[in-house]
Amino acid sequence: MNKKEIFLKKDRLIRGITTDGFFKIAVVKSTDVVKLAQEYHNLSLLTTVILGRALTGSLLLASELKGEERIRLHLEGKGPIGTLITEANAIGEARGYVENPDAELDYSKTDNLGDGIGLGVLSFSKSLYNEARPTTGTVELMSGNISDDIAYYLFQSEQVPSAITLDVGIDENGNITHAGGILIQALPGAPENGVLALEENLKKLLPLSTQFIDDQYIDDLMHKVAGPLKIKELGRVPVHFFCRCTKDRFLTALSMLQIHELEEMEHQTQELVCHYCNKKYMITPPEIQKIIQDLKIRLN
Repeated sequence: MNKKEIFLKKDRLIRGITTDGFFKIAVVKSTDVVKLAQEYHNLSLLTTVILGRALTGSLLLASELKGEERIRLHLEGKGPIGTLITEANAIGEARGYVENPDAELDYSKTDNLGDGIGLGVLSFSKSLYNEARPTTGTVELMSGNISDDIAYYLFQSEQVPSAITLDVGIDENGNITHAGGILIQALPGAPENGVLALEENLKKLLPLSTQFIDDQYIDDLMHKVAGPLKIKELGRVPVHFFCRCTKDRFLTALSMLQIHELEEMEHQTQELVCHYCNKKYMITPPEIQKIIQDLKIRLN
């Protein structure tokens, strides 16, 4: 594989619109994003697939935003995974975690991966530049498999007919082969038979991870989904598992505590862990004492 092919096959997202103006299509390859999530959180196979799908879906949903505007998916179910949260923005950054990273299913009783989340709710929020607060919508989980749940949310809360597939491929040794997703959304005036035709094209590409194993570019997949329709590219961006946590942010968060709470912890080094990336930060007694001192000065 030459350098150009290696570059083109890196994780990235591409989005386009059919030239008739009726459909938007976004395709993402998220293999390394999912691998990093698995590594950072020491995920089981079940949580690798479910969190991987959610991260991939978040990248697709964020692709229509601007700059560092972001979306957040929050799934809370009664299955062994518990709560799942992901965030993504338009510049291709995604992060996320699950409440129980080592969760597994009893496959003698079920082979439905959606049971990992189980019955519950999906909350979807957008943080936009021109909005003081995030806009949020909530729907019941349809299946827990992420793809159906996102499609149901888009139709119920945003009245957007959509087709979406999210796939994380696992080989016989439990290793991630490839991960990716495709999102098709109808625009106002789109003919119903056009939506059905694109959904059929999408089904022909499944499982999506196999397409990447067969060396398909995301560009090829976008044109295959569009079928006979011509498509115009709107943009593309590399995607990464990336968390913006820093020690300074944790120190700022500590400064929001009451003085008596800080005084209870000022004599021991505190280990704080970022939920999103599992990175650990050590906050020393002198750093806590500095926060206490600054708070007292502000209060006087």
